[in-house]
Amino acid sequence: MIYLSFLVNSDQHFQNIKMLEHQPTEKTKATVQQSSGLGLPQEQIAALIGISPKTLTKHYPIELALGKAMASAQVAKSLFNKATQGDTTAAIWWTKTQMGWSEKTQHEITGANAGPLVISLNNLDESA
Repeated sequence: MIYLSFLVNSDQHFQNIKMLEHQPTEKTKATVQQSSGLGLPQEQIAALIGISPKTLTKHYPIELALGKAMASAQVAKSLFNKATQGDTTAAIWWTKTQMGWSEKTQHEITGANAGPLVISLNNLDESA
């Protein structure tokens, strides 16, 4: 966040404007990483520590990426553990998303006694 410190003279003009750039601290780094891992949007993370989203992405790219990656790894580990401990739903989801399995159904239409399908067109208007 850019802070402005200034003195105002009697004519209400700004004098002595000084810009101070945001300085990340261990506390703000931890807040950003944890919030990113919880899935908060960057606008909300920025608001939590009192900076703009642009300043957030400028000063905290590693924390934003690490938070999300660490949370995804934790969820994947939990899902894997459930799947390997017999949770059928977790195992099915794992096989579909990680192993490329799917539930494809193929229908075959045949004629009588599994013979070829015969299509006959009756009662057609011959004048058409």
